[in-house]
Amino acid sequence: MDTLNQTTSLDFRSTFKSVFNLLRITYGIVPIVAGIDKFTNLLTDWEKYLNPNIASLLPFSAHVFMLIVGVIEVIAGIIVLVKPRVGAYIVMAWLIIIAITLLASGKYLDVAVRDIVMAIGAFSLALISRIY
Repeated sequence: MDTLNQTTSLDFRSTFKSVFNLLRITYGIVPIVAGIDKFTNLLTDWEKYLNPNIASLLPFSAHVFMLIVGVIEVIAGIIVLVKPRVGAYIVMAWLIIIAITLLASGKYLDVAVRDIVMAIGAFSLALISRIY
């Protein structure tokens, strides 16, 4: 019976470590890739996702804003990879802010929902990071 508990415990630890690493790598790499893409627009034209009301308040162009966003996303992704407990909360907050701006614009509601789900995943990483 004791051997069974040890095996189960080892399996749990191994699975837990795998889940932690999968989330850490995902929430580290995805913001980095999205951030870098703000400079190339290979994946999409990022400016179209910017709420026009926010764009009108900016003291600079939407393009410059997206470049700033790109830098922030790259930094957030690096923080997740190095210090997931902190970085996961940053990415979670960032995704929630993006979702709120999309919901407020009334456009890209599917992306807003996806970002909320991704924020939940980032929050899960933050919780797991407390243990691991």
